[in-house]
Amino acid sequence: MSTPEADPSSQTSGPKISLGAGSRTSGLSSGLLSAVLLQPADLLKTRVQQHRSTSLARVVRTILGEPSPLRQLWRGTLPSALRTGVGSALYFTALNNLRQRVARREMREVGQVGDLPDATPVVLVGQLLEGKPPNDSELVLEPVKPLTSTSSSSSSSHLPRISHAANLLTGAVARASVGFVMMPVTVIKVRYESNLYAYRSLWGACTDIIRHDGLRGFFAGFGTTAVRDAPYAGLYVLFYEGSKKQLSRWAGAPPSSSSSSRDPSPSREPSITSSSSPPPSSTTSTSLRSSLSASINFTSGVVAAVLATSLTNPFDAIKTRLQLFPARYTNMLQAGRRMMREEGVRALFDGLVLRVARKALSSAITWTIYEEIVRRGVLSREGEL
Repeated sequence: MSTPEADPSSQTSGPKISLGAGSRTSGLSSGLLSAVLLQPADLLKTRVQQHRSTSLARVVRTILGEPSPLRQLWRGTLPSALRTGVGSALYFTALNNLRQRVARREMREVGQVGDLPDATPVVLVGQLLEGKPPNDSELVLEPVKPLTSTSSSSSSSHLPRISHAANLLTGAVARASVGFVMMPVTVIKVRYESNLYAYRSLWGACTDIIRHDGLRGFFAGFGTTAVRDAPYAGLYVLFYEGSKKQLSRWAGAPPSSSSSSRDPSPSREPSITSSSSPPPSSTTSTSLRSSLSASINFTSGVVAAVLATSLTNPFDAIKTRLQLFPARYTNMLQAGRRMMREEGVRALFDGLVLRVARKALSSAITWTIYEEIVRRGVLSREGEL
């Protein structure tokens, strides 16, 4: 086996960009952007969910009849931006760390570097060839190109490829963990959006919640939120990666999915392609342009959000009631039974259209920006930008 030689140009192309820093930056920027742009949809959803008898048309008429209707539509933007911006930064950082750990574990299970193209975490090539596991500080935006992998520009994704089950689990764990940390801001956001509370500042909201509900008030509805968010995030990542893979195949590009497509059978013989060997035929395929990559990622984000949101909307409706009426709805099961008994099953799907529209655009924007920042970091390492 011949050792791949380092490309001198890549060593002088600038400092290495940490994938963790890229995750935080992309998560924060995309989260803030989507929160500000889509706040009216979030506010309308909360107003519709707070009472079964409240229709979207009635809510819109009420807001338009108030002084400064545009300002009313963007009520609660500050807590929403804090929740979505900081929450997205924490989520993508946690998700990246979890996926890197899973990818490294799968790498060690494979046992040889040559079987990595379908599950290539971004690691230093030298350590891979020496069989030494990388440290977290050494994870950089540098794909393992000398191994039988395709050019990084030939796919819409530059994320480590892991199994479908790992995609589901890492998304759920990351979302539930971040949801707990951001829960106080979530409660304040929902109350700001409702017309049941006349909060004028974050400090006023905090003091009111402590005075009436104590510290527990900041975590009202967390159980329901976790039951909603963990499956949503897991299903979203699963649908998102599957959609990217299918759309990339239709576009005539190598699969962009981060889910593993390799045969898990132990009988498969791993191999390492020598640097002197001719490149595989897949490297000669037409490269995805930046616009096509972004289109695939955006469309996949919309598809994944619509599917995952539709499946988890009942928990979102229950969560809103728990956070707005903590004295009336004490827990998830009691709230769900009471809503169905008094208002029917349809109450669990209040705000579905608004939530689907908001989640589809928000998730598509967030993941497209995230993948684009990662892609540019990778291509800058390869001298393609």
